[in-house]
Amino acid sequence: MSGFDKYHLSDQAKIVTDFVPGLESRKLLAEQEKLESNNRSYPRGIPLAFDLAKGSILQDVDGNQFIDFTSNCGVFNLGHNNEDILSGLKIMDGKISQAVDFPTPTKISFLKSLLEALPESLKGKCKVNFGGPSGSDAVEAAIKLARINKKRHSIIAFQGGYHGMTMGALSVTSKLSHRKDAPPLIPGVHFLPYCSSYRCPFTQGNLGCQKECLKYFKHVLENPHSGVDKPAAIIIEPIQGEGGTYIPPKGWLEEITKIAHDNDILVIFDEVQSGFYRTGKLFSFEHTEAVPDIITMSKGVGGMGFSLSLIIYKKELDIWEPGTHIGTFRGNQLAMAAGEIALRLVKDQNIEKHVEDLGGNMFERLKSIECESLCIGEVRGRGLMFGIEYVKDKISKEPFPEMATEVKKKCYENGLIVEVGGYYNNVVRFLPPLITTEIIAKNGLNIFERANNLAEQKITKLGKAIG
Repeated sequence: MSGFDKYHLSDQAKIVTDFVPGLESRKLLAEQEKLESNNRSYPRGIPLAFDLAKGSILQDVDGNQFIDFTSNCGVFNLGHNNEDILSGLKIMDGKISQAVDFPTPTKISFLKSLLEALPESLKGKCKVNFGGPSGSDAVEAAIKLARINKKRHSIIAFQGGYHGMTMGALSVTSKLSHRKDAPPLIPGVHFLPYCSSYRCPFTQGNLGCQKECLKYFKHVLENPHSGVDKPAAIIIEPIQGEGGTYIPPKGWLEEITKIAHDNDILVIFDEVQSGFYRTGKLFSFEHTEAVPDIITMSKGVGGMGFSLSLIIYKKELDIWEPGTHIGTFRGNQLAMAAGEIALRLVKDQNIEKHVEDLGGNMFERLKSIECESLCIGEVRGRGLMFGIEYVKDKISKEPFPEMATEVKKKCYENGLIVEVGGYYNNVVRFLPPLITTEIIAKNGLNIFERANNLAEQKITKLGKAIG
């Protein structure tokens, strides 16, 4: 028995309807169509209406149960309706729930716990700023703080990066479809290649990573004819999330940070998705020796889906004046209380080790599936953050988004919720809750493998029929 069994509604998927989505889901989806904005996106790719959730299991309104390999976009790192967090929140009964930026015992306790959890390279050297409730708001605050400090407006971001959908965060997000019809965005943002060795724009063939993008980064900063004004900061995901779970090779993040610092440029690490123990450590950059100046956090930091975002930054950068960056909902006391309980649970239950062990086992299984698959070009992962990239040919690496979409469909029809991302929407992505048990992970991977095989059979037959 796993110590995490108690957190889950079940340990396996259960489809009780003859088809998915079932009749009740279809009714609610039709009502949503009438009432809600055309902007909605998730139920288009996963047409379900959910009702219950516990741990790694979601239940729809028809009674079907699904294994959740998304954690609601990485929000429920400690699972849906974590009973220990819910029980701990009883102390908040009758207490103030929102306090803008007034001090409260809850806030001070959370701040101390969070700062104490920082890696040694930053411990005792940082302060925290709360902003609006989303990761986008944290990115907005980080950009503003960098500009205030350096008295420069340019920002360097990276291709494949996703930082949010508010105008400043969108300005440093590279996906063109997200930016369509939105310009003019904030000026002075320049995009450079991220170190994604599977799709390196510099290296031809299978020579492996030559770190040519580092040379180009240095060239852009130091060449007086680069056409790029000296930036205030670079913003980078230590592991790209929506971009396809790209993980830079050892030493790359350290070198890009050093080049930036050598040129008097601040370094912002966006840890909104990859942080809060998603990779087995509080921050994904802790797998390297790189040290940022500013860190963005949201999603998992609210403990159990409570809205909270913040930036952690070096004390010497704390030069903004009172009221420079405010937000009505920056004082979510329930989120802070839940976040502190979550920090304690991570330590008490040795979740860091669990994530490392379970992630390693899942990675090995996925690599085995990759070897047998016709269309999986590469599996990437660290901790419980995975990307499975689909290609039409393993030599040419031509993206195969249709296959990724079909795999996602086969997954939810059989009881597994996954999402698709990547540069070409050809990467199936897993972000399972950190308290997922071995048996739930195994059952989820069984569904994924079956979905992959069914999708490959369908696409192969379709290709032959067209031919």
